[in-house]
Amino acid sequence: MNRDQLRDLFEQVRTGEIDIESALDRMRHMPFEDLGFAKVDHHRELRHGLPEVIFAKGKTPEQVVAVAERLFAHSNNVLITRADRECAELVTERLPEAEYLQLSGAIRFWRDRTMRGKGPIAVVCAGTSDMPVAEEAQVTAELMGSEVDTIHDIGVAGIHRLMHNRERLSRARVIVVCAGMEGALPSAVGGLVSCPVIAVPTSVGYGASFQGLAALLGMLNSCASNVTVVNIDNGFGAGYVAGLINRL
Repeated sequence: MNRDQLRDLFEQVRTGEIDIESALDRMRHMPFEDLGFAKVDHHRELRHGLPEVIFAKGKTPEQVVAVAERLFAHSNNVLITRADRECAELVTERLPEAEYLQLSGAIRFWRDRTMRGKGPIAVVCAGTSDMPVAEEAQVTAELMGSEVDTIHDIGVAGIHRLMHNRERLSRARVIVVCAGMEGALPSAVGGLVSCPVIAVPTSVGYGASFQGLAALLGMLNSCASNVTVVNIDNGFGAGYVAGLINRL
């Protein structure tokens, strides 16, 4: 139950449209609902601004569907991350409103598209291979009510591509930058803009990249003071924090 739904419930009790017992029955799953294999947190939207997100990897498709059904009964928007095709097929079959984004493995239910952000978020990636992580960030920020401008394939190997998009970057209130290899792009972007830059190291690269560790260390050592870093391949975390910043 989100903030608006809770306010409506209190108003209905105040006006006598529903009685106290009925209101208590509707609130019986607060703060969480125990499904046995999972405890579904229905209060997270009140606390954080976005309902609990389902991490599909490691769960059976049936478990993902069960949690999604309960979240969807209480929230307009629901996000599932890291879903494979088998999981997506069952979710979209049982819950037809689901939209599966195969590139990132995200599934979203997006009924409330109210814009809550103060400005656009730019989601940037260095190369085409970084796009799955960038899409996860994009989907997350959009679900939190932000306009997202996506800019792909502007890595430092062709610095002119970055400079060509300088004006678009300057319009953003927050920028998410996804990059693998040596992870240099966030520093270059950070040096061009005055807004917060959230760097996402990706596990893209050859052997010495150590599945994104080289990019992570490079980003942590950035000399651009407006750059902060999330974990390797964590597009969700970057999109979430960008959405929170954009609401302030």
